[in-house]
Amino acid sequence: MECRGKIARRWEMDLRKEVFWSEEIGDDKPVEPFFDVPYTVSPDDWGVTVEYHKTESQGSYVWDAPVQDYNRDLKKLHDPEFDIDRVTTNGCYELAKDIFDRILTVRLRGTWWWSLGLTWPAATLRGLQNIFFDFIDHPDGIKELLSIISNGFLHKLDYLEKNNLLGLNNDGTYVGSGGYGFTDELPQKDFNGRVRCVDMWGFTESQETVNVSPEMYEEFIFTYEKPIMERFGLTCYGCCEPVNSRWRIVKRHHGLRRVSCSPWVDVEKMAEYLQDRYIYSLKPNPAAISEPQADWDAIRKDIREKLSITKDCRVEIIMKDNHTIGKRPENVVEWCRIARGESDQIFDG
Repeated sequence: MECRGKIARRWEMDLRKEVFWSEEIGDDKPVEPFFDVPYTVSPDDWGVTVEYHKTESQGSYVWDAPVQDYNRDLKKLHDPEFDIDRVTTNGCYELAKDIFDRILTVRLRGTWWWSLGLTWPAATLRGLQNIFFDFIDHPDGIKELLSIISNGFLHKLDYLEKNNLLGLNNDGTYVGSGGYGFTDELPQKDFNGRVRCVDMWGFTESQETVNVSPEMYEEFIFTYEKPIMERFGLTCYGCCEPVNSRWRIVKRHHGLRRVSCSPWVDVEKMAEYLQDRYIYSLKPNPAAISEPQADWDAIRKDIREKLSITKDCRVEIIMKDNHTIGKRPENVVEWCRIARGESDQIFDG
């Protein structure tokens, strides 16, 4: 790293990653001639304070869930509020244009959510263990909480649309829990330059309810996430939860096109369910390349078996959630080389 200023080092790192991705990794990600500047914005404020307790900045933590009593504390919640720092946002945007003019196209692009799933904010507000008990002990309370979160997200989408703060994600934008947004089906045919949710990919998931029965998922989660997905033109579903157990419900989501098939999914069942009608977003286990000495024979065998099962599907294979790679970037490069070779052999051979 050569830059010294905080924002300069951040931008340098972003650009160096793109160069490394282009020159070394060898996957199918296009490197586009854009430099995106995000809005500087505060986290969503739901009306209550969540106190986190950590031992170190990047370590594990516990938190004090503010919704302790449904009858008392739900009254404190409101739609998510956030503040946009226009001075910082515009300053960063103008600075980027001054630096990258005639080199890259600078774009002001808001990333207002990763997921619009309900159970992460619900767990933050109520506590994950409490939620599991609430499905039995306080069903009306947890339903009201999930309804508040769902309506809050819908009102936030209304605000973003009204104030022209949304951006198209039908390009190299990361959408869902892995994959890119490239499609010629978005935006809608009546698009006039002002981005609406219906011109975009949407995404929900419910990893926190991985061990909840399909019936409970349908009653408590699907009911409240469905209106969110209905706002979007195309949608993605799922992250780390094995979707096969709740597929009969998930498949009813509006515009569903990309389905996350995590390392814990039943590969054969999902191949049967998705066929060539959806994107089979295949996620191998990231632990495979987390050690300095990866077992490349086992990795090759695993990729070959999964691609053989899904060869009649529309497959994207994504290695993600790599919080460590054994201090060896070479592991990523070698994994991509093997995955490309196996996919070429199965799909083109």
